[in-house]
Amino acid sequence: MKLDLRRIGLAVAAPVLAIGVALILATLILLVAGDPVVAVWQVLFKAPLPRQVVAIVNEATVLYLSAVAVAIGFKMNLFNIGVDGQYRVASFAAAVFAGANFLPGWLNIAVAIVISMITGALWALIAGALKVGRGVSEVISTIMLNYIATYLVAFFLKMAAVKVEGSNATSTAVLAEDSRVPGISVNWLLATNNKIYGLIFLAIAVGFIYWFVLNKTRFGFDLRATGQSETAAVASGINVKKMVLASMVISGAAAGLVGMPLLFGQDYAYGDTVQAGLGFAGISVALLGRNHPAGMAIAALLWGYLSQISNGLQISAGVSDKLVLIIQGIIVLSVVIAYEVVRRAGLRLEQRRVASELAAQASTKTEEVAV
Repeated sequence: MKLDLRRIGLAVAAPVLAIGVALILATLILLVAGDPVVAVWQVLFKAPLPRQVVAIVNEATVLYLSAVAVAIGFKMNLFNIGVDGQYRVASFAAAVFAGANFLPGWLNIAVAIVISMITGALWALIAGALKVGRGVSEVISTIMLNYIATYLVAFFLKMAAVKVEGSNATSTAVLAEDSRVPGISVNWLLATNNKIYGLIFLAIAVGFIYWFVLNKTRFGFDLRATGQSETAAVASGINVKKMVLASMVISGAAAGLVGMPLLFGQDYAYGDTVQAGLGFAGISVALLGRNHPAGMAIAALLWGYLSQISNGLQISAGVSDKLVLIIQGIIVLSVVIAYEVVRRAGLRLEQRRVASELAAQASTKTEEVAV
């Protein structure tokens, strides 16, 4: 197999350009703000501690699930901004069911996960139905549904909350011991008692299924074809409305899984302290990973790394840990811009190559006619 050095070069150029631009822009912002540039980069580039490594992997597990949910919509050219709301209602439904302990052990966990997926899918179906039936932009409808989900869950949480002595926290019933997914010990490797979420294997399975469906099935082909050109999809006999509904439902089902590692591996209940913003972080991770399963995994680890390392910015560098949010935003913008620049450069190179080949063929024919 002949290596396409030009394609490899362009593929490498995009992330290198993005990283370079992100570093330069972040440095300029630090200089303008009067912050110690060297001290900040020393903190952000230092090797994480063993417990931080575990925390990075755990955070990346959750972010990866969120990114896959977003990427399913992106592949269809749909912007599912509602992953945050979908995962909230789904996690709450799963926590209420699992906390009731109707079923024993792993069966309780499995059914609760299915309920979470169904709940997330149904919540996403609302936006899909509005788009197909009334032409409502999924961006607007999913953003509005995020707010509805937040307050709706807060309302029902008060009804389902179980009072815990000595605590003012509001949460559902705590899961029984046999309904918790045990963590994976890495003490033999990293010398820390912190454990990786047992449901990391769920995230790996979701990533594989995402890749397989998109690249090895007719549904995945139809989804990608519709996302690239709706007109061409209609001409080839694809039911676009059906694909929109299916994509939103599947994206919502994937969003329902976002809170499962937290529910079964860390919090063991759904409460008013539930982590917010996971859906929006998933958008950034999906963009950074270019909707590719491996790319999103790397992006999720990077996001988790920045999040964990940022805790030491105030202590070691004397700057706000919110600086990392600025750097994350710069990275996303740099990646989007860099890939677009490289894509256009690739198109120009391809046009020149084709034009050169056509000119060579025309010259050859002219010489043959002259002879």
